[in-house]
Amino acid sequence: MITVYNLIKLLHILLAIVAVGFNASYAIWIARAARESQHMSHVLRGIKFLDDWLANPGYGLLLVTGLAMVFVGNWPLTTFWIAAALVLWFVVLVLGIGFYTPTLRRQIAVLDERGAASDEFQRLSRRATVVGLVTMVPTLLILFLMVVKPTL
Repeated sequence: MITVYNLIKLLHILLAIVAVGFNASYAIWIARAARESQHMSHVLRGIKFLDDWLANPGYGLLLVTGLAMVFVGNWPLTTFWIAAALVLWFVVLVLGIGFYTPTLRRQIAVLDERGAASDEFQRLSRRATVVGLVTMVPTLLILFLMVVKPTL
């Protein structure tokens, strides 16, 4: 049966596929560009576009659709897996906006100014990799919570 809840859930899942999928692809694109540095600027600018216009808005809309499902489905916000996912969502937000996005922006600027071989670009690349991996941990934990719905 098609219900409002199920339609919101479908949109929520599609948004998760887009947001998490694009984020997961960044490492692949960067690894490929690292072997052919003449493509690095195009790849980083492409990642910046995907992050700014698809992945990050997707995460924002995931919060909206997730909360809509909570209210339509009469789920208490205090339900363990919901509350834990909300806390982790804010962790992802802080990591993404506070660390990954500024690092990516600086990476592009340094690449334009000094090139891919510069020490600063290499340092920023390592930082972006670490921040990206650290950010994926709470993201994957959210996915785990949403699928398994563990209780305490």
